[in-house]
Amino acid sequence: MEECREDDRNRHRGFARPKDGGILNDSDRSMQNKIITGTQHSDTPTPQYSKHSKRIAYIGIGSNLEDKRHNCLTAIAMIEQIPGCQLTGRSDWYLTRPVGVKGQEWYVNGVVSLSTKILPQDLLRILLAIESDMGRVRRERWESRIIDLDILLYGREIINEDDLTIPHPLMHLRKFVLVPLVQLAPDLIHPSLGVTMAELLGRIQNNGQEVVPLGD
Repeated sequence: MEECREDDRNRHRGFARPKDGGILNDSDRSMQNKIITGTQHSDTPTPQYSKHSKRIAYIGIGSNLEDKRHNCLTAIAMIEQIPGCQLTGRSDWYLTRPVGVKGQEWYVNGVVSLSTKILPQDLLRILLAIESDMGRVRRERWESRIIDLDILLYGREIINEDDLTIPHPLMHLRKFVLVPLVQLAPDLIHPSLGVTMAELLGRIQNNGQEVVPLGD
């Protein structure tokens, strides 16, 4: 999603079900199978699994190119097939004005929750591979994108690495993240800030960011 449209060295990502009721076309299915089996990218490692209990990860999803909602739904359908991940929730979709840039199409944004034992670093790599295989090419900051998948939260973990920061460092400032996240988990506490998602949304409710529910 332009979602967490932070520096495109960004690092944190996630997934969706096609507009036609959840049926992948042959091209989507072929791409999905390559990602899941690791045959699409030689540099995509076999996921490593935590020895601990499953975590709930929250993934931000967005698109502002072509058939935006279909792109988001396709990504979710692909993530649902990743071994070690189970979709546990999906927000409604929202039309959102781009943040930090002018002259772009509005985004379709949403959030999903996943139960997973895949380590966050490997989950990131899988999400980036899905982005790439759906046609995303990173050229410059703030650019339009066919799909954007961001790891917002991973359990209550706090991670600060060169290529991965969890919680996502801008999520508490973005209505296009917090509105769908509050729909899923209003009482979820931000691991670093110590307040609920609903409280965070209340703090920025009048910041001028436009988020409009997308009808069926």
